[in-house]
Amino acid sequence: MLTVLLSDKVVQAQPPAPSDDDVNQIASQLFCPICENMPLDICPIEACQQWRELIRDQLSEGWTEAEIAEYFVTQYGDRVLGEPPLRGLNWVLYLAPPIVVLLGVALGLSKMKRSSQGGSNLEVEQPSDPYLEQVEQDLRNLD
Repeated sequence: MLTVLLSDKVVQAQPPAPSDDDVNQIASQLFCPICENMPLDICPIEACQQWRELIRDQLSEGWTEAEIAEYFVTQYGDRVLGEPPLRGLNWVLYLAPPIVVLLGVALGLSKMKRSSQGGSNLEVEQPSDPYLEQVEQDLRNLD
């Protein structure tokens, strides 16, 4: 027993294996590079099962969520990310919807303002066309 206490070897406990929830939390943010619009955590193909095991191995080696995501982006491109990264033309994906909504609201408000200012005037003025005026005058002269 004394030799065990005096031994210079230190035994360390192995960190617990990542749970399925840990793996699925990361896999849910990634999309299958093979299937169309299928999150990696629910994709049934064998390749996705292998990728989930790869995520489990990476987690047990101490990789962070960002490192795992970067690994998949390096291997398969930005299309594996659930959210497009904020770089390049991807900014348009984030800026376009609010801009379109704001323009729609501004257009609607200006249209409502214009209709409330001239709402009692029901008479619509026809655009003047010299050819039509001449035809109408000729028809009146025939009578």
